[in-house]
Amino acid sequence: MTPPAGPAKSDTAGGALGRTLMIVLTLACAITSSNIYINQPVLTDMASSFGVSEGAMGAVPTATQYGYALGILLLVPLGDTRDRRKLILSLGAATTVALAAAALSPDLAVLTVVSFLLGALTPIPQIVVPLAVALTGGQAKGRVVGVLQGGLLVGLLASRAYAGALADLVGWRWVYGCSVVLMAMLLVLLFFALPKGITGSAAMPYSDLLKSLPKLFRGSPLVRRVCTSGALVGVSFGAFWTTLAFVLQDSYGYGPGIAGLFGLVAAASALGSPRAGRLADRKGGRYTQTVLLFVSLAGWAALAGGKEWLVLIVLGVILLDVGVWGNQVVNQAMLFKLDAGQHSRLNTLYFTTRFLGIATGSLIGSQIWNAGGWYAVAALGVGALLLAAPILCTTRDAQPADAAPANTTPEETASRTS
Repeated sequence: MTPPAGPAKSDTAGGALGRTLMIVLTLACAITSSNIYINQPVLTDMASSFGVSEGAMGAVPTATQYGYALGILLLVPLGDTRDRRKLILSLGAATTVALAAAALSPDLAVLTVVSFLLGALTPIPQIVVPLAVALTGGQAKGRVVGVLQGGLLVGLLASRAYAGALADLVGWRWVYGCSVVLMAMLLVLLFFALPKGITGSAAMPYSDLLKSLPKLFRGSPLVRRVCTSGALVGVSFGAFWTTLAFVLQDSYGYGPGIAGLFGLVAAASALGSPRAGRLADRKGGRYTQTVLLFVSLAGWAALAGGKEWLVLIVLGVILLDVGVWGNQVVNQAMLFKLDAGQHSRLNTLYFTTRFLGIATGSLIGSQIWNAGGWYAVAALGVGALLLAAPILCTTRDAQPADAAPANTTPEETASRTS
């Protein structure tokens, strides 16, 4: 039997998250998450460089997303037991090496393998967010998650813009080279800014950490609902962003530079993420998720007409990203109402399923594009959201774990929700 978790140093450091550290952590989320998405606006350039079809090139973002899901599964649980500063710095250094390898890849096969490794080494935001929540003393979880999510979004969406523009100027390999420089600068900031000795409170070996994941998933209806709905929303999201460059090239003749600029269009969603977190704090997760679901469906309704009208793609990008990223903020805020000693593992479960969904959406979306075109991709995106709708509209928030009776386990507390 796992012994009760004692208080972590981070859990006793309420209010330790100062403004400077919050900015650094937000930058960390932004820069590290961007590494996963920089390939999307340059897929057509990559395909031309390697002499392969656009459908075959879909292997690169798919491998990155599946790698990311595996990295979350195997590495993020360590945040509940290890020194988080050392963990973040180590992963950051490994990610920098992987980016350099991607820039030097000689063919599609090598780039696909390197992309998988890059994804697996980059789950740093999923370690940073529980750390930030712990350093605030657990207060205003939705607001803290929303701010970090907003920074993450600005980074990854802006990265699409600079990736496309840089690829137009000097080629896609320099996109990865630029990311190497950004990661090196971030590592210097993190080295000096991250507090030392911030260790998760779960006292168990690594093997037991991994074994506890299925138990957490099975024991909590809330966790199962959040993970399942998150995966389905991820399918919709992955299908869109993987095929956006294809529809822009096919319908309008736009290259990676314009495709990347749509990341800046979607940056409007970053403004919605903190608001989604605050709305969830006030109104509850179920209400907020229902609103965000309708926003996402409206986004796909606009995108479906984007093959003929570019303005509808612009509108659809904004609405879909507001809905999808707001959904992620609320899901995390709901999970962080459960036991603080399990936050890294709860993040592991959520983001593993989330990015499996995104990777699956990327894979199916690129194949559906080849077979049926843009309207078939839109049908996939809407269908995934409709499958998630019954879960999103009926899931209730858990009571905070610290409000549970002393003799009640976190799993039992969560099981009272549905």
